[in-house]
Amino acid sequence: MRPEDTDGTGGNGLRVPMTWLATEYIADELLRTGDLMEPTTPEFRAGRDALALTMFLCGRPGEASALAVLPEARVEELRMLTAYACAWRGWICERLAEAELRAGPGNPDLALARSAWRWLEETELPAADLEALGPASWAAAGPAGDQEVRVWTPAWQLGLPLGHLAVQLC
Repeated sequence: MRPEDTDGTGGNGLRVPMTWLATEYIADELLRTGDLMEPTTPEFRAGRDALALTMFLCGRPGEASALAVLPEARVEELRMLTAYACAWRGWICERLAEAELRAGPGNPDLALARSAWRWLEETELPAADLEALGPASWAAAGPAGDQEVRVWTPAWQLGLPLGHLAVQLC
């Protein structure tokens, strides 16, 4: 049997995570098309993983084989799901738990989704400290104080807005 067969197994009985791989590919293409970040950066990976998780867990993973056929309703759903970080994180945790109950142990798609979420939560990336960049600090800094204040932020907090922007540009 070929990996593309509908039962998700390869010739040696291994289950192939085709749904996750297709979803991750679509998320990757959305980010590349938006040209928002260099594809070799950890920030790009964070955006791709956040967007792929959102698409995978919203109930119709891998439904579109090309970006041109993403229905407008699907695009709008992705815009809404990626718009608010606090709600998104809780939604992801809840949907992953539900998916694990439905799929049971050994589901290769879910294993890759869980791995992506673990990386997004456990990896911290440097980001601009937006709270330190308020109008009062701009006036005090002046032209000589253009030093950017950086903080370590969980990867999902950088990836989610990047994924949201990619969907907005879709």
